Amino acid sequence: MNADYGAPTELAGPLQQRRALYQPRLPPCLQGATVRVEYGDATATIDPTGAHAVAQAFPRTYGQRLVTFLAPDGTAGAGKAVDERPPIRVGVVFSGRQSPGGHNVVWGLHDALKAYNPQSILYGFIGGTEGLFANKTLEITDDVLASYKNQGGFDLLGRSIDQIRSSKQVSAAMTTCQDLNLDGLVIVGGVTSNSDAAQLAETLVQKNCKTKVVGVPVSLNGDLKNQFVETTVGFDTVCKVNSQLISNVCLDAISAGKYYYFVRLMGRKASHVALECALQSHPNMLIMGEEVALSKLTLMEVINKICDGVQARAELGKHHGVLLIPEGLIESIPEMYALIQEISNLHNNNVPVTEIPTQLSPWAAALFQFLPPFIRRELLLHQESDNSAQLSQIDTEQLLAHLVEAEMIKRTKEGRYKGKKFSSVCHFFGYQARGSLPSNFDCDYAYVLGHISLHMIAAGLTGYMATVANLKDPVHKWRCAAAPLTAMMSVRRHLRGPGAIPIGKPAIHPSPIDLKGKAYELLREKASSFLLDDFYRTPGGIQFEGPGSDAKPITLTIEDQDYMGDIEMLKLYLDKVRARNPVAFCCLSRVSNYAKTTNEFTYR
Repeated sequence: MNADYGAPTELAGPLQQRRALYQPRLPPCLQGATVRVEYGDATATIDPTGAHAVAQAFPRTYGQRLVTFLAPDGTAGAGKAVDERPPIRVGVVFSGRQSPGGHNVVWGLHDALKAYNPQSILYGFIGGTEGLFANKTLEITDDVLASYKNQGGFDLLGRSIDQIRSSKQVSAAMTTCQDLNLDGLVIVGGVTSNSDAAQLAETLVQKNCKTKVVGVPVSLNGDLKNQFVETTVGFDTVCKVNSQLISNVCLDAISAGKYYYFVRLMGRKASHVALECALQSHPNMLIMGEEVALSKLTLMEVINKICDGVQARAELGKHHGVLLIPEGLIESIPEMYALIQEISNLHNNNVPVTEIPTQLSPWAAALFQFLPPFIRRELLLHQESDNSAQLSQIDTEQLLAHLVEAEMIKRTKEGRYKGKKFSSVCHFFGYQARGSLPSNFDCDYAYVLGHISLHMIAAGLTGYMATVANLKDPVHKWRCAAAPLTAMMSVRRHLRGPGAIPIGKPAIHPSPIDLKGKAYELLREKASSFLLDDFYRTPGGIQFEGPGSDAKPITLTIEDQDYMGDIEMLKLYLDKVRARNPVAFCCLSRVSNYAKTTNEFTYR
């Protein structure tokens, strides 16, 4: 591709050229120029205890109704002629880290926009949110898109600081929307970007700016996951690419028979990528941040857990293995998290990096000195744009390998371990998959979300996210919808226990692995076999044609989530009860309201 964003480029590789010919599939409701918009019930929040705080922070966009998009039914006004549909001016910005399939969101948005009215205009903001603030645009046309259809990366437009948060940034974004006379702004990204989208939407409504702000769930981490969002664009591709790399490492390990491979994967606040890759490739061990946090395991307890696995395998004559960890594991270890927080506070107080070690509390200073020099240097790195630690730059896998080796030497001296010398090889699969050619699933999913984004704007929705339900099924069974961003919000609690007080701003937070979910249960069932039997699985590269080309994430198909479908089913049952016994209906309606503790819906 070309560093000159949006410039038409020649697709050099034959696979790139072949992928550009793939036409993403659409569900029936999106195959026309217009849709029928059906409004559902008003929403509250995922966590009812934070509803009041969210309502106060978002008085103009809180409590909006769920929206479903259906095929036009032929009723009057359901399918206006093109000349009756006014042209729409829309802007799109990449606000999250690059994720396979992002370009197809733009493609889908463009196609839907032109089908709605050929005179409509789509602007892409060059350089991410900084391009939005500076009003640096590129008009998206068929010619511009030709080189980017079904391609990886975000190089059509690029990305930058990934935030629209400060008053100055929000004001600059609003000025750009007004200068371009935009009817809608589509923000492509993950949890942080969509939280910012919600705040921008609220501000624009408050300022009487006509621009509608909508979000699209694109994140390779797969942690933007809730009742409305089953998975994110890019997660499937990243997991397939990483699983191929992991399976190659597994075969290398068993071939040499003398190395333990420590592999760190993406996943800052949640272990979704690591769990999916484990189910696809069957490594010997997986250390998930959610497990460590729940059990409050110390660093040395994690090390002993790994060493016990190494020792158990050695007793079977196996001196090799593969261990997966998410990059956010280090923050799940209580004492490491506390140390990182102390360092973060000192950064925020503008303490020079060279002086931070001398200003740590006594216990933190002792832990800091215990750690290897390379980890100390990495912990002191300046924070990300969202004030979090640079987890991708902290070599947690090397820290674990270093401490495991030391513990195995100790066990050998004490006579507890009689196997061969422990040797390790470390890898971080963090960037290898981000620019990959997207899978068929991600191509379809992203293209569909692009279409939904246009219909959201045409319907006058703001502060919403484009969603698709029933993703486990073929595309023609997908259900297209829009959910209010505020319905996905919660307020983080800094104190444990039932009396904890919400602290901080409402936001969409990363969703951790459900340790009671079906995917985790499957992993637990297989854990012993994975550890001892070398039950390695080789998924191979992503298949774009033929058998396996429509394979979807294992975690997506196992969980079998269909929250929106459950709501529709409940409403149908309530309608039947109402028709037969109005008094009983009133009682059941109140019960259903009370039972919806994860999100409050009103059935009248």
